[in-house]
Amino acid sequence: MSLEATLDRVVDRAKELESLMSSPEKLDSSAFQKMSRELSELAPVVAKVEALKRTRAELAEARALADGGDAEMKELAEAEIYEIESRLPDLEREVQVLLLPKDEADEKNVILEVRAGTGGDEAALFAADLFAMYQRYAQNHGWRVEVMEVSENEVGGYKEAVASITGRGVYARLKFESGVHRVQRVPVTESQGRIHTSAATVAVLPEAEEVDIHIEDKDLRVDVYRSSGAGGQHVNTTDSAVRITHIPTGVVVTQQDEKSQHKNRAKAMRILRARLYDLQRQAADDARAADRKSQVGSGDRSERIRTYNFPQGRVTDHRINLTLYKLDRVITGEALDEVLDALIAEDEAERLATLT
Repeated sequence: MSLEATLDRVVDRAKELESLMSSPEKLDSSAFQKMSRELSELAPVVAKVEALKRTRAELAEARALADGGDAEMKELAEAEIYEIESRLPDLEREVQVLLLPKDEADEKNVILEVRAGTGGDEAALFAADLFAMYQRYAQNHGWRVEVMEVSENEVGGYKEAVASITGRGVYARLKFESGVHRVQRVPVTESQGRIHTSAATVAVLPEAEEVDIHIEDKDLRVDVYRSSGAGGQHVNTTDSAVRITHIPTGVVVTQQDEKSQHKNRAKAMRILRARLYDLQRQAADDARAADRKSQVGSGDRSERIRTYNFPQGRVTDHRINLTLYKLDRVITGEALDEVLDALIAEDEAERLATLT
């Protein structure tokens, strides 16, 4: 279908929805809510399509004036033509981006998991730095962060940290952060000033609702035990810690940060649901993209995606060959948007290329 036909179809569908919703008494509440949601999603697209059509009409008028007017009018018209033609490509691209198929998970909240990789204590300290970076970034965007589990080591680093991040469009912003993050710096424990290389893995999982993924009780094995050792913020003498195993997939989730077994189980189920939903999405993505791996969004958890070089103050994202010499502002979350914007733009460009 041509771009023009697609634009007309979008506008026609919006008009159809407005007409149907003008008589709400003829619709049940579920149908009305579904139509209302679809119309709200189409509204920004329609607005941009109308802006594009107005701009094209203005260009046609200016060209007509340039062809038929006197010398002064022709000069004014040509200046207007130049101005319109300079902004028209960006407007057309914005419309095309809005028309790209939406990821159904983009508006979902996320479960963020950060784990220390190779590098011992330094890897755990780096994992703690990354976790703090995402916390600050989320807070700067007005999102709510709920720390669900932190497992510390002896030097204050994180062997593992899990949080729920809630807000509008969280997954759309953070989904390309999954992968291996590498750090190059002199550890605080290094007496000779040698640079070490360590790593941490990040997983950003869209938080699933019960309607997204159904879990049968018979598929779960639930073990309870006593919280102990580093990792439980509330080490106590009751069997409040919970380990849930999803038998069909072998996915295991443990929770021990709460004093209440009930609360730990509820948290564990949220994480389990997110992991199973992510597995389901990964399987679907692999099936769709068996013949083409997206450079940005392959979702390979073992892929080294970014290096943080502290001696040079440099952050490099290897997927898009982007290097920023502002590591101090990236690691505080302040300049992380510059990396995320570039990743999102690259993903949009790749997907647009597949449509042409």
